[in-house]
Amino acid sequence: MEKQDIYESLIGLLFPSDITEHFKIVHIESLPQVMVVHFEEKDEFHDKEGGHEYVPNGFYESSRINDFPIRDKKVTLVVKRRRWIDKSTGKSVGNKYTLTAEGTRHSKEFAAFLKGIFGQLPDSGTES
Repeated sequence: MEKQDIYESLIGLLFPSDITEHFKIVHIESLPQVMVVHFEEKDEFHDKEGGHEYVPNGFYESSRINDFPIRDKKVTLVVKRRRWIDKSTGKSVGNKYTLTAEGTRHSKEFAAFLKGIFGQLPDSGTES
């Protein structure tokens, strides 16, 4: 197995598949109590309309997502989504993702895990 394949396999096991499929790691900060992993969206616009031309236009503001701890450190995923301009309309557009559990700042998988333990959604206070 190639070294790159090993890294990609490990990343796929550690982080949510919705993120690893559409984003790439650009920076990791290992602080004393938290690991902050910075992701940028890959340069692929999925929601194109026929006959429209799109040009890159930077990034939206980053989102912070809490995920499963690794080696006794909290994990925060910082996710930057790309933005494009639709040349036909002049509107700013971007891909849409559901990366967090509704009403939380937790990854869907981590929120489901916490809900299973505590009986409620993290950050929402609503019981199931």
